[in-house]
Amino acid sequence: MRKIYLVPAVVGLLTFIAAGPLAAQGAVPKQKAAPAPRAAAAGAPAAAGTPVAAGPNSAETPAADDKTKAIDGFRSAKFGMNEADVRAAMTKDFNAKPDAIKSQDNASELTHSILLSVPELLPNGGTAELSYVFGYKSKSLIQVGAVWSKATDAAITPEKLFSNANILRAHFMGEGFKPDSIAVNMPVAGGIVMFRGSDAKDRSVILLLQGTFENKENNQRVLTPTSLLLFYVADAKSPDIFKLPPGQF
Repeated sequence: MRKIYLVPAVVGLLTFIAAGPLAAQGAVPKQKAAPAPRAAAAGAPAAAGTPVAAGPNSAETPAADDKTKAIDGFRSAKFGMNEADVRAAMTKDFNAKPDAIKSQDNASELTHSILLSVPELLPNGGTAELSYVFGYKSKSLIQVGAVWSKATDAAITPEKLFSNANILRAHFMGEGFKPDSIAVNMPVAGGIVMFRGSDAKDRSVILLLQGTFENKENNQRVLTPTSLLLFYVADAKSPDIFKLPPGQF
């Protein structure tokens, strides 16, 4: 089972994209036999290999609903739960057997995680690995992550990863996150933030398509996806992880 430490990646991403709504500038996923390039509006699933046009309307977001989307965890597992309660939630949500839930510790952050491999977490999306992260001080749930990759499913393809990313992005775009928190199709080191949004309490969802970039004709940067990561984060700006107190070194 693949080991991943989710908290640092999320902190870095939120720091990088904290400026607000943004759109990709010429970075697109790669697919064989791609159709001719055409513009795609933010939030609309674009065909793989299709550039996402950056312009005045490319980062438009849906109008805010009366009630902003609340991010309180993932399915039955809620932020603030202890490990026993999260394990019970995993059993409820996925009929998980006790021996199917694995544990790992992060030696640098002093956090603890439990992992579960879930077939078809997203319908027809292949097997994903879920990771539930418990805070250094609180020992309670601070983050839930899911990853799709060759490490979680040997049969997964770049096309499937991009399809999963498009499906999830379209879903989140209609969920009513704070409009000024939404970022879509934004290139970052090693991938594209397909979606990022926060609720009224600054709890966040981040969808990251990772892979390798190639430079094509007309300076077009093309991404070949290798993994798709989805994060639900209680506090990405100041996570409950170990940090050395100031002045010690």
